[in-house]
Amino acid sequence: MRSLIFFLLLTGLCSAQVEYPKDYFREPLDIPLVLSGTFAELRSNHFHSGLDIKTQQRTGLNVYATADGYVSRIKISHYGYGKAIYITHPNGYVTVYAHLKKFDDAIERYIKECQYQKESYEVEVFPDPSELPVSKGEIIAFSGNSGGSGGPHLHFEIRDNAERPINPMLFGIDIKDTKAPFISAVYAYPKTDASHVNDSYSRKELRLIPNKNGDYSVEPIKAFGEIGFGIVSYDQQDMAPNKNGLSNIQSFFNGNKNFELDFKRFSFSETKHINRLIDYEVYKSKRSRIQKLFVQNGNSLSLYKDINADGYLKIEDSTSSVYKVRLRDFKGNESWLTIPILGKYKAPKPIQTELSSQYFIHADQVASLKDQDVSVYIPNGTFYDDFHIDFSVRSDTLTLHRDEIPLQKSLTITYDISSYEGEDKSKLYIARLFGYKRTPSYVYTTKKGDLISARTKLLGTFTLEADLEKPIIKPINFQNRKWVSKLTKLKVKIEDEDSGISNYRATINGKWILMEYDYKTDLLVYDFEDNVIQDSENNLKIIVTDNVGNSSTFEATFYKK
Repeated sequence: MRSLIFFLLLTGLCSAQVEYPKDYFREPLDIPLVLSGTFAELRSNHFHSGLDIKTQQRTGLNVYATADGYVSRIKISHYGYGKAIYITHPNGYVTVYAHLKKFDDAIERYIKECQYQKESYEVEVFPDPSELPVSKGEIIAFSGNSGGSGGPHLHFEIRDNAERPINPMLFGIDIKDTKAPFISAVYAYPKTDASHVNDSYSRKELRLIPNKNGDYSVEPIKAFGEIGFGIVSYDQQDMAPNKNGLSNIQSFFNGNKNFELDFKRFSFSETKHINRLIDYEVYKSKRSRIQKLFVQNGNSLSLYKDINADGYLKIEDSTSSVYKVRLRDFKGNESWLTIPILGKYKAPKPIQTELSSQYFIHADQVASLKDQDVSVYIPNGTFYDDFHIDFSVRSDTLTLHRDEIPLQKSLTITYDISSYEGEDKSKLYIARLFGYKRTPSYVYTTKKGDLISARTKLLGTFTLEADLEKPIIKPINFQNRKWVSKLTKLKVKIEDEDSGISNYRATINGKWILMEYDYKTDLLVYDFEDNVIQDSENNLKIIVTDNVGNSSTFEATFYKK
């Protein structure tokens, strides 16, 4: 029996303590590493899956293979990671390099051949292990600002063989950091109507007191029943002002650990639960991310450890307790928050009998809502909790609650447009209204007969819009029937203010050409190094189509030696 117990303990310890190779991977750049984003940092609808390494506000820096291996995936897209390389290594890990400007010669030739074969800028390919082998320290690409990047940097990841991203700093990637984490706000959360904090039955901000030693405290609070806490916190490295994410958060109630968030590894399938970890309502209204130090139903994040009573505290009347929170960055710098709690009974919150809406959503059931020519289909498991949903239709405007509740799945909005007539009918799309000015934003819309539908993971206000304008196409650095012999690239600006650009196609003398599209600058760029041009007189033709099918054609003749 003792042998069995010892074996189980040993097995548990071995599985819990993963050893990551510290000297296997080199740094992906040859400049001092300064971060604009850390691993598992809280982002919109996801955890950050790598390190964002600053590139000195410029593009074109050498990007190196961090270990021997082979290029196992190349993906180029207008959005997201932009130009990205994935390298599989003999030890089973995969490194990812994203937002690149271009690839090194061999990889660039390989991917351009694929793009010309598919006649598409956006491609995703999976080379065989023998096609593009790389050695540690070999230049594989050049840093850039492609895709959804907000400025020049290199996004770098390390994933395991299950495609789960892991903090690269666990592998010895070193970042100078001597600063302890910061706290900017603290909140208390009564769990039930029988719970309160400082006479409040709902979320309550507490007055944060920075101490001289770098720690934090709040004045003693009066509470009763089950309560939880949330914090707004961040970390900074030595050479950057960016407010980055933490590595670990723990909480203790009367000296006993009751909660831990450990940001070492996660899977992409769970990253949606970030909107359950944070206070989504506050984020949407104030753009502040409160990390809840308790776990609500439906939140299955693997980042949680050693959770006791879901992280909630049970406060009895006439008691005195202490709640402490320890925040740590990867380098071990830490800050403490202390919250003294005095137990004081208060009568439960009065029951409210007035319903806010006649429509009630059961989170574990399918729901279908319909009014006039608009219907909404909600799959089971879309929401975490049951609630009364605000649903109404006036003319073509759908009010679907407020964007203060997170969704796990997409719901479907459908309009019946059989009452519309004429040419405008084919140009209709579903838009979400956002901001103070209720600006319409295109939601990907599909059409089937007289029904048009859109899937969304956001609540809010939606409407029908018509896009009757064609896209605009303007040459930037050349003119019709002019010589361009001194140019290395052709640049064209394309715009569509309503539904947005759907696709484009460019040819020279009838042959498809690769034009890179940067949606941030609305630029199409053709590189003459592709060697498509054989003649001195050349006819350029560009066709641009928006999301409802409006199309514009631009044609020009240019001369080049």
